[in-house]
Order: sequence, then structure tokens, then C-alpha cells
Amino acid sequence: MLRYEMLFLTVPEITTDEIESIKSYFQKAVRAASGDMLSFERWGKYRLAYPVNKNDYGVYFLTRFEVAQENRDALLKDIRGSYIFKFNHLIVKNMICRLDEKASLEYKRPESLEDTPHDVDSFLKKNDMEGLLKPKGSFRGKKAEEKSVIGGVAAGKEAKIVPVVSFDEEDEEDFEDISE
Repeated sequence: MLRYEMLFLTVPEITTDEIESIKSYFQKAVRAASGDMLSFERWGKYRLAYPVNKNDYGVYFLTRFEVAQENRDALLKDIRGSYIFKFNHLIVKNMICRLDEKASLEYKRPESLEDTPHDVDSFLKKNDMEGLLKPKGSFRGKKAEEKSVIGGVAAGKEAKIVPVVSFDEEDEEDFEDISE
């Protein structure tokens, strides 16, 4: 038996029903060629290096299968034809490669957008970017500038000069209201 894998890219808006339709069609085609389906995996959503059919994102799938030498050509022709004619609105790119039968099927899947942490702080720590973390517990605002209270017009008296410091809303809790 010859072992193959196919990596294909779908539009980012693909639904669960459409995924099941592709999977069932692929399983039927492999069975019809007296082959075995080894896996059908959804890798996840990724940002593409360049737009494909006006999409900046896409969902990758990896499927692996085995087929006998005598049925190989018919199966590959059927698969390519189905992606060109039947699923052309869903599948935008595909690639089929032959695998070594003795090689391990283990691989390391790249982290998708769906796998990335939603907590920015943990992401920055994980990727050694701790210098970008916002300080917690102490105020570190921008350097104070001196501005006059009345916009620079003294109106007969000396204008009162107060330092103006800008800070984020998160830092408001570090200050007491002394405006009285």
C-alpha cells in the first residue's frame, strides 16, 4: 500500500456541515479505491502570508490515506477532480504528497489562531517579551509637562503652573482624589 497525505486550505467561513461533506466524500473515494483512511484532521485557522481568493485567513486540514498501487491513479484523479469541480467554492488550495511507508506519522502541527492564548500577558511571558508588559501596582506615566491652568493667559495675575501627567485608565486606582 502506498501512503499519501493531503493538506488543503479552505475559506475561513467554512461551516461544520461543509467540513462533514468534504470528509464523507473523501472517505467514500478512498474506500471506492480499496484504500484506508488513516486520519482527517482540522489543523485550524491561520493568517496567510498573502491573500488567496481575497481571503487573508484560511482553515487548514490534513488527511492521510493508503491506497494500492493499481488504484492510485484513479483515486488521485478523482480527488483532484472533486476539488476542482465539486468543492471549488470551499477549498482554495491543496497539495498531495506521497509519504514513506516506514516513516512515523507523527508531526508537530503549528499553533493556529484558535490555539493562541487570549491572555496577552501570558503570551508575552511565553515568548520572552516581558519588557512589553504593563507595570502593575505602581504608576509609571509619561513625563510631566508644565501647562498653565488658563491656557497661558495670566489675566492680570501670575498664571498657576501645574504638572500634567497622562496615564491609562488602569492606573486610576493608584491615585487619590485630592481636588478639594
